[in-house]
Amino acid sequence: MMAFENFYNDLLDLAKKYENQNIPLKIEQDLENNIIKIFGEKINSLTRAKNGLNDVTELAYATAEHHPYWNILYNSSEIANSVLDKWKSTLSEDDLSDIDWALKELEQTLEKIKNQQSPNS
Repeated sequence: MMAFENFYNDLLDLAKKYENQNIPLKIEQDLENNIIKIFGEKINSLTRAKNGLNDVTELAYATAEHHPYWNILYNSSEIANSVLDKWKSTLSEDDLSDIDWALKELEQTLEKIKNQQSPNS
């Protein structure tokens, strides 16, 4: 067994200890990629979505202009962040304007990618 799998198994034992103390934990794993996520009792779909989107946004920031699709990822994640931030309220005019701007950026980027892939370019 690999070291990370050993760690995961030890973590499950530790989680059981806390679950026996009525502290509910949810553990998800992707051992192939050495990923373990631990969620406490206050986790819900919205906070999970925000948490996952943070990883996507980080990739968009880290990639910057070094990848041809970075702008698609960046603007898509910005739109999703705006929507999730206002999930329980209302999007303001500024929010809608920012989303509209990001959609235009997405459209321009898609056209640029299409033109680069076109055999007549």
